[in-house]
Amino acid sequence: MSEMSKSILDQMLCFEVYSTEHAFSRLYKTLLAPLGLTYPQFLVMILLWENDDQTVNGIGGQLGLESSTLTPLLKRMEKSGFVRRQRDAEDERRVRVSLTETGDALRHEAKGIGTCVADATGMPGAELKALLLELRKLRNGLATHNLAAE
Repeated sequence: MSEMSKSILDQMLCFEVYSTEHAFSRLYKTLLAPLGLTYPQFLVMILLWENDDQTVNGIGGQLGLESSTLTPLLKRMEKSGFVRRQRDAEDERRVRVSLTETGDALRHEAKGIGTCVADATGMPGAELKALLLELRKLRNGLATHNLAAE
């Protein structure tokens, strides 16, 4: 039975994506632990390093996360001293997130992570770029199908 299950799993795209995600998670956990960040927190930091002072909804939209998921994550990041959350002066319903000095300084410590991850894949840059485009196409197709099914 296990041999049959293995052959079925070998043919399942969703299993390959699932198991690849686990491999990425293990790698990022190792790389991010010294920085005191989880992978979702790292993604928030990347967005803020690129464009500081964003709304919670703006960050959530870019990451595909609801504010109910993002808010506890941001609270932990604030407690760790990486970000600051404050009500928007023009619209108090919005919460803005910005980097602290500590969060901004972390950018330098995280500088080589992308290269480490790319190297760990064992794939040349051109293949990684092509794979990235194919994965986006796959994700967009699945998202479009899910919207049509609703």
